[in-house]
Formats: sequence, C-alpha cells, structure tokens
Amino acid sequence: MLLAMFTLHHDERGLPRRRPPAIWRTLSALDTGLVHLVGRLRVTGGIPAKLRGRPLLMAANHIGVFDALVLIAACKQLGIAPRFLLAGGLLDAPVLGPALRASGHLRIDRGKATAVEQFADAVAAMRTTPSPIIVYPEGRISHDPGLWPERGKTGAARLALAADVPVIPISQWGAHEAVYWGTEKVEGPADLLPLARSGLTAPLRRPTFKVHFGAPVDLSGVEPERPGAGVRAHAKIMRAITDGLIPLRRDEPDKPRFHDPTRPTDTLSPWRP
Repeated sequence: MLLAMFTLHHDERGLPRRRPPAIWRTLSALDTGLVHLVGRLRVTGGIPAKLRGRPLLMAANHIGVFDALVLIAACKQLGIAPRFLLAGGLLDAPVLGPALRASGHLRIDRGKATAVEQFADAVAAMRTTPSPIIVYPEGRISHDPGLWPERGKTGAARLALAADVPVIPISQWGAHEAVYWGTEKVEGPADLLPLARSGLTAPLRRPTFKVHFGAPVDLSGVEPERPGAGVRAHAKIMRAITDGLIPLRRDEPDKPRFHDPTRPTDTLSPWRP
C-alpha cells in the first residue's frame, strides 16, 4: 500500500525517488509557509548524494510541539519528503489523522500488543520504499532542565539494524520557542490556552529555527545478532545527535534562554556534554 502511494520518478541525476502523495505535498507547502511566518529557518549539513533515493532513517531530538513542522520545512529545503513514525493517537485524530494516513506515515503503538507487528511493517516499508523516515528516539519532548536529549528508547536503533539502512542524525534548536509544551493530555479548551498564547506571540519574537543534518552514524561495528546491539547502536545515534546540537546552542550551553513554564523538568540527560 505504501509503495502505491509514492509514485516513482527520477531526479536530475537519474537517481530513483518516489513522489509523495498530493495531500502530503500540499500539507508540506502549507507547513513551510507557517514555519517561515513564525520564525527564521536555518538549515546546515545535508543528505549525501549516494544516500538519496534509497531507504534512510533520520533520527531527531525532540524539543517542542512545533519541531516536527520545522523538520518538515527543513527537509523540503533539502528536496526530500520524509515520512514520520507516529504514535497511533495522531493517526486516529479527527481530520488530521486521515490526512496523515493518506500521506503514507507509519504507525507505532508503544506498549500495545500490535507494536511487534507494526515494527515488522516499518522494517518492511524501510527496505522497500526509497523515502526517508523520521523518528524521535526519545519518544517524547525532553524533560531535561537544559533541554538536552533524554536517554530515549532503542526502537529507532533496532529499526535501523533490522532494516539495514543508514542513519542520519538530525539536531535542532529553536523550535521550542514557537509554542509552549502545554500539557501531557488535552482534555478541554483550557488546555489549549497556553499553546495559543505562546503561538500568537511567536511571529513578533521571530525565533530562529536551526536544523543540522549530520554525517551518517557509523554502526559498522555493531553486530545486529549480538545481545545488546540495540543499546550500543542507540548510544551512537544519541551521541551523534548531541554532538550536532552543541554548536547550534553554543550561546545556551546550560539552559534555554526561552523559559517555558509548562514543560516538565524532572529528568536529567545522560548525553549532556
């Protein structure tokens, strides 16, 4: 089904690529307009030419509810149309859910019986569809007081090892200034007020959204069949993300200048330099 959604084309170098569904192209264009309205986008690094047009996993740090929109705009600037590995709740949401499903994004329900089957589906999709997939190894927005990456989970690393695909670390900074964290669950209009207030002031503040695409993570020394392979690969990925994050926030090494009173700060990052 996912293969049918992406129409095969070739780029100017003759490399194969799959054209994303029209609905995803439309959403990406709207997303890019919104990101440039809210702030300034600065993208560094890139995707090596030899990795374009082939299955690829991109692992990013998670700093705020707006950062996925920034990642989409950054990828569009590089000429790639990624799919996300999303929590089931997003794909089941009214209006947005059907649009995301039609766009070819992948589903994962952590902690549920279906997660094993969904993991296998994701591995199969990565092996057969030459379009990048973005994952958040942390699984949630960081609770570290300094907003450094959390310990995270090994799912992304295990996915890369099982599918035998390259991993590109993505480090980002600044998206946390666009919208407050808000609350863990939205149960009524009152839960949306902090998001609305912070979002309305973002265009006046014009935060800078920095996104860096790092060099592929070297997982050649990790043998997938050996015990603990996922843990070792995960550590390499998280360190690569953190290494790329350091220069993006060189003037904010300790804590973010932007104070979000709604974000929990009850976890310490093991990757903090």
